[in-house]
This record gives sequence, C-alpha cells and structure tokens, in this order.
Amino acid sequence: MVDKLRGKVRQKALGSLKHWEKVEGRDAISKAFRFGDFNEAFGFMSRVAIMAEQMDHHPEWFNVYNQVVVTLTTHDAGGVSERDIKLAKFIDRIAGRKAIAELSKAEKIKKAKSKRQN
Repeated sequence: MVDKLRGKVRQKALGSLKHWEKVEGRDAISKAFRFGDFNEAFGFMSRVAIMAEQMDHHPEWFNVYNQVVVTLTTHDAGGVSERDIKLAKFIDRIAGRKAIAELSKAEKIKKAKSKRQN
C-alpha cells in the first residue's frame, strides 16, 4: 500500500510541481491545461491514460473541447502520495509548453475581464 505524503516530505514534493493547486475540501491536487484543439487534448489524455494504466494509478479528469482539468489523489492512501507526484511530473512533461502557454493566456484574459467587471 502507498502512504499519504506528510510533513516536510509532502511540502518538498508539492513544491517540485509547477502550477498544481490544492483542491478545496479534499487532499488532492489539480491542474488545468488548454490545447490548440480537441485532437491535441485527446492525444494528451491518451498518453496520460497509457502511463496511468502502467502505474495502476488513474487520474480524475474533465475535458471540454481543448481543455483538460486533471485531479490527482491516491484513494487507497486517503490523499496525495508519491504516485500522484510521479504522475503529475509525467503529465507536465508531455503537456508541453504550448498547453501551458495557452492556459496562461486564457487565465490572463479571464483576470482582465474580472477586473473590468469590478
């Protein structure tokens, strides 16, 4: 059985991930990705699925057109484990800079709209 990460080990592991956020109300981490189109998003999900199957560790995710939101937690451990960190690092590697840049651009637009409304 895999153990839930705790204390300094947890802080160090989570600190090694870029742009992964804690999920409110759960011991889980999440990250959103935006791709050029549905084909790129689906290709990304397929590559993650192959690795997840090899690891016997499956993500929770949500996909709409070119956007994919991935949530990671280890249910058997009751929270974030080393498996989640390993899968998150793999996901970041295969997502590539383009997906992260697209998401960053979308977040900036969303913030600008929000500021105009306030």
